[in-house]
Amino acid sequence: MRVTVKLYATLSDYLPSASKNNRVELVAAEGACVQEVLQQFAMPAKLTHLVLVNGVFIPPEARPTTPLQEGDVLAVWPPIAGG
Repeated sequence: MRVTVKLYATLSDYLPSASKNNRVELVAAEGACVQEVLQQFAMPAKLTHLVLVNGVFIPPEARPTTPLQEGDVLAVWPPIAGG
């Protein structure tokens, strides 16, 4: 199945060099969960602060069991500090 992964801010460094506009489309196994797809990018878990699937927040404890479907958009932001 095809899914789009968008990595924002400093996480875009984990995308393949051929990706454009902080996103990449990839083929995942049918029924792959959020965590399985994110593991392909070798990002430390502590950097995947905000995770959305089609605009819906996926809490950390649900990422290993939340399946993705054809055409889903998985968006990830790192923790951001300001002052």
